[in-house]
Parts: sequence; structure tokens; C-alpha cells
Amino acid sequence: MKKLILSLALMGIAATVAFGQKKVVRSAERNLRRGNLEEAYSEIKSAVNDEETGSESETYFIKGKIETQMFEADSSNTQETVSLGREAESSFMTTFEMEGMDSTTNISEDLFKEVVPELPASLQGEGVYRLKNASFNKAIEKYEADDMELSFEFFSLAADLDPKDTSIVFNAGYTANMIGNTEAAKKYFTHLLDIDEYNKLNAYYFLIQIASAEQNDPEEAYRLATEARELYPEDKGLAEFEIQLLLQLDKMDEAMVSIEKALENDPDNPAIRLRYGYLKEKSGDMEGALEEYKRTVQADPEFFEGNYYAGAIYLDKARNIITEVNNLSDEEWEANSDKMLAEADSLYEEALPYFTKASELQPDNTDIMEILFQIHTRLQNEAMAEEYNQKLSDILGADWLER
Repeated sequence: MKKLILSLALMGIAATVAFGQKKVVRSAERNLRRGNLEEAYSEIKSAVNDEETGSESETYFIKGKIETQMFEADSSNTQETVSLGREAESSFMTTFEMEGMDSTTNISEDLFKEVVPELPASLQGEGVYRLKNASFNKAIEKYEADDMELSFEFFSLAADLDPKDTSIVFNAGYTANMIGNTEAAKKYFTHLLDIDEYNKLNAYYFLIQIASAEQNDPEEAYRLATEARELYPEDKGLAEFEIQLLLQLDKMDEAMVSIEKALENDPDNPAIRLRYGYLKEKSGDMEGALEEYKRTVQADPEFFEGNYYAGAIYLDKARNIITEVNNLSDEEWEANSDKMLAEADSLYEEALPYFTKASELQPDNTDIMEILFQIHTRLQNEAMAEEYNQKLSDILGADWLER
């Protein structure tokens, strides 16, 4: 009999404790409604640590709602604010897991209830999307303050809460890339590739750049460029990426095919023409290379590389002739030197306008100034030679020729 009474008493105590903890949960919710967030948070943390109320999804949902409002109210927007937002995210995810990842339950429906500005406060969602919106606003504030580190942290939280929001996911990747967080940037940009109706072009551009420049992985960059071109075959930038990567990978035959195909769609693209000239030059077709370099300048007179490489071909041809002249026998010299040197001078004349334009486009480039000094000296354009000598002396010092 004593044992029975003791058992009943213990059951009564347990019920009283459990009931007491449930009262704590209700009190936390009331304090949340009244705006007493610190008191509400202290109560809900106590309930979370209780064996019974800590096993109920509603407890974690209330905890997440309190943390979300505390997150909203924290205008300092520091790393501590981010941590509080992540804690709210964890509370909401625990809630959903306790609901068996079933979005149709009453609590799950409240958890993922949208925030619609036109609706009264009593009908607004207080869960995941309220936290997402608050984090997005903080991300924008930090972005406008040029604090990219924290802007990324807030965009990242918002993106993790709603990975279907492509704009926010892109911003998370973009800010991650800006601060050099390559892995995070890859994570968010790669996620965008899996969204069927999303225009993935910019995401591909960033991923190609990361693979090529940041991770020095031209094979992966080429794979991404090829994949992107299947989706966006008319994009000129992707065509240039693909060609450049093929050249980098020393896949010359494939690069030639890709270039010729690209030029069918875009015959006046200077960057692609330049690469076509490079391939021809590498194969030994110097005349073909020169024609391609000249065509880049015809398409865009301000194209530095086209001007420089066209001038360089003429310069090399002239120097080769002079080398031949220096190797002539006395008899050959008497018979051929005048004609050969005149031909070399004509090639220097051909090179001159291209290097002059290149120097205009890069006025601080002393290498080109030295080339122009040498050409004008060779052609006995004394005034122009002295002009470049003076420019080089001002920049490199009066003894620049002796260096």
C-alpha cells in the first residue's frame, strides 16, 4: 500500500513538473507577443532543456520565432547578429525535422508561411521567411556600407533558408567571390545550375573564372565552358572562353575547329580573330597570322593586341632580313644587300603605324616606346627618334640605352 501511494505521489510530481514546463512554454509565447524578448528567450531555453517539452516541435518553433525577432531587433549587424540568425535557422530546421520533414502538418505550414506586406500582422508568417527577409535586409545594408564580409554572411543565411530564391542565392555567390571565399562562391553558383528555368549564364561565367583563375584548373573550366555553350550556343563570351582554354590546354586542333565555327557566327570578333592568328603563327603560317592580326584592327582600330601583334610580325620579318644580310658573303653582299635592306626598311615602315597606335592605347608602356625609338632610328627619322629618347629618359633615366 505504501508503495502504491509512493508511486501515485511520484506520478503526481512528474505531472506537476511536466505541466509546469508546459506553462513555461506558454509564458514564453506570451512574452514573445508582448515584446519581452529577453524574458521569453530565457523561458524557452529552459523548456528546450526539459526532457518532455524539449522533445516537442512547438517548443523549437517558438524558440526560433523569439530568436528571429531578436535577430530583427539587433541593429548592430555584427558577426554576433549572424550567429543569432544561424541559431534561429537551426531552431526552425529542428522543428521541421521533428515534424518528420512533412510540409503539410499544421506546424510546418506555419513554419513556412509567407510574409506578405499587404496582409495584417496577425496573418504574417513568423518562421523561415520572416528570418530570410530580415537577413536579406541586413545583407543589403552591409553591401551598401561596403562591408562585403558581413554582407556575404547575411546573404548566405538568407540563401540557405530559401535556396529557391535565385536572386538571393546569386548574391550569396557574388559576395562570396568578392571576398575570396571560393568554396562558398562555388557552392551557391553551382546550386543555380540545378534550377531548370533559371538563366544560368552569369553563374557559368563566375564558375569558369573561379576554376581557371582562382583554382588553376583549366580542365574544369573547359568542362564548364563546354557545358554552358550547349545551353547558350550564341554567346560570344563563352566562345572566347572555350577557345582560350583549349589553347591553354594545348588542344590546338580542337581550338582551330572551335575558332572557325565561332567566326562563322561572329566574323568581326577581334578576340577570336587574334586567337586564330596565334594558331596560324604557331603553325608557322606567318602570312596567315599577319592577315588575322590586321583584320582585328580593321574590326576595331582601338584593339591593342591586334595592333601590337601585327606590328610584331612586320618587325620580325624585317629583323630576319637584316640577319640574312649580315650572313651574306662579300659577293652576295655586293649583289643583294641594297635590295634586301630596302625591303627590311619597307617592313619597318609597315610596322610603324601599328606600334604607334599601340603606344597611344598604352602610353606608359616603355617596351613599345623602345621599339618605336629603334624603328625611327633605323629609318633615320631623327626628330621622332629623339622624341622617344626624351620620353624614355624622363621615365627610365638618361642612361636607359645602356641598361
